[in-house]
Amino acid sequence: MPRIISQSSIQEVKQVADIVSVVSEYVQLTNRGVNWFGCCPFHSEKTPSFSVNVDKKFYHCFGCKASGNVIKFVQEIEKISFPEAIERLAKRYGVELHYDDGEYVPDESEKRKKEYIELYNRMAGSFHYILTQTESGANALKYIKGRGLTDETIEKFRLGYAPADRFWLRNFLKSQNFTDDFLAESGLFSRKYRDIAFFTDRLMFPIFNRNGDVVAFGGRTLSPDGVPKYLNSTDLMWYQKGETLFGFNFAKQSIRTHKKVIFCEGYMDCIAYHQCGIDYAVAPLGTALTEQQVRMVKSMANEVDLSFDSDGAGQNATKRAILMCRKQNLAVKVVHLKGGKDPAEIMINFGKDYLTSEVENSIFDFDHLLMSLTQKFPVDTPEGKSNIAMELFDYVDALQSDIQKESTLNLIAQKIGLSVESIRNDFENREQAKNRLSSYSILRQQNGNAAGNTEDINVKPDAEFRAMLAVIADMKLFDMMSAELSESDFENPLARSLFASLKECHESGAFSFESLQMHCHNEKILQMINESIITGEYAQNTEQSVADSIKMIKRKCLIKKQSRLQNSIQNLLTTAYDGEELQTLIEEKMAVDKQLNDREF
Repeated sequence: MPRIISQSSIQEVKQVADIVSVVSEYVQLTNRGVNWFGCCPFHSEKTPSFSVNVDKKFYHCFGCKASGNVIKFVQEIEKISFPEAIERLAKRYGVELHYDDGEYVPDESEKRKKEYIELYNRMAGSFHYILTQTESGANALKYIKGRGLTDETIEKFRLGYAPADRFWLRNFLKSQNFTDDFLAESGLFSRKYRDIAFFTDRLMFPIFNRNGDVVAFGGRTLSPDGVPKYLNSTDLMWYQKGETLFGFNFAKQSIRTHKKVIFCEGYMDCIAYHQCGIDYAVAPLGTALTEQQVRMVKSMANEVDLSFDSDGAGQNATKRAILMCRKQNLAVKVVHLKGGKDPAEIMINFGKDYLTSEVENSIFDFDHLLMSLTQKFPVDTPEGKSNIAMELFDYVDALQSDIQKESTLNLIAQKIGLSVESIRNDFENREQAKNRLSSYSILRQQNGNAAGNTEDINVKPDAEFRAMLAVIADMKLFDMMSAELSESDFENPLARSLFASLKECHESGAFSFESLQMHCHNEKILQMINESIITGEYAQNTEQSVADSIKMIKRKCLIKKQSRLQNSIQNLLTTAYDGEELQTLIEEKMAVDKQLNDREF
């Protein structure tokens, strides 16, 4: 028979339910008179357009037009039926529900969903009992205590053990009168071999939904040769791993209190943080962090701390998470643990105070990315600077404030020693800059390999490259150029490469056009050199042309230095600065200013 809740019960739920309190669990609200505002949980937005009216007990989004009362909000945000939403609110506010047709009979899918959740709660209790009270769980219990977990923590997270007997679970549940069809869809057994348990000889981690019900499991092998190391429940009718966070039911209140959350690598990391009193830690469930998981904490937190592994995969996950959180307008820091150890190892070897200190000393996401990139690319070469800037541009894109974008572009220029103008120009013309960088990288690779293959690169010479062609037209002028410039003064890697080749020829005593051709292994560049010689394009007024080019390049270098010094002075003035350091910077900038004014540029 259909489930019909009486209208009087529905009205009572609407009357007693505090819509601001309910919505605040999912949306960070700010009071503006009779209304509360926040970013809509039903679509992505930068400017808050979601409003809650206290008097009318009503919500409305001016962006996506979502609207309704407190019951509809719970129904839409939790993706549950109307009766389920009323039941949930009634339970929360102590409302006794009445039904027009007596006691209700839920529809089949809803009934089945509740039965599965009830089964998972019972199984969590059984696995926990086997771990803590039986001989078969003794080795698993010894292992978990060896990882530093206390009895209180084991009890809190209801850790358990699934026996090695692959047929134990089927026999046990059949004795409890569960049907084959019901068990086949439970997620507790192999899809291919329905009598074999999905989890065997594994330490069991119950996965709770936000309301504290067990909806899935994670299992860690106890065998050194066990594969995979961790096995996780697949998506089920009542559980979606991309929309669930391990430990969230325990952490949500602390997240609200601290206004921040730690995303960590896995079950053990999360549990170790909680045991050490850092109880606002949660973990994704065997997959990369998802946008839905970030949205789960967005209403409660202003800051996200990332505590992923220090290996390559962990670093990629960290970068991806930084961009994802920044796009949702959350501040981000990165936790760097001693020696690349995980939180459980830190807890055992150094104690909980040390782990707390590591979290408190987490670094800003920009500093983390810059540090990683300077280890990956040489910061003292034009290609290295370009690669660093290009990767940081993805971070700038993710920022939701124009002020943040502008400040970060200035910071990039300061950190890698370039003018703000050049950084901003490449940021605004990223595709062209990426194409140029790709071509330069190919050229560098070819010039570094005498036996390398040559490719037809579309090279468009700029002023620096044309200056080098003018020197090649009259190679005696290289002495004049090398007396004024060095390799690092060239921004164009093509020009820089030719300068290095000429210098090498000069130092080897074989300073000739033929020697230069032997040192250049790029057919396209050689073709351009040969054409410039044959056509005589750069043979007219070569001395004056080279002299003008030297002035132009030196002026660009001075302007970059001037910009770097100005940025350093401005940044120093925003801190508790050292007066002597400030004076030194000012004097250096005055000297550069004088050079720019005195020289006939």
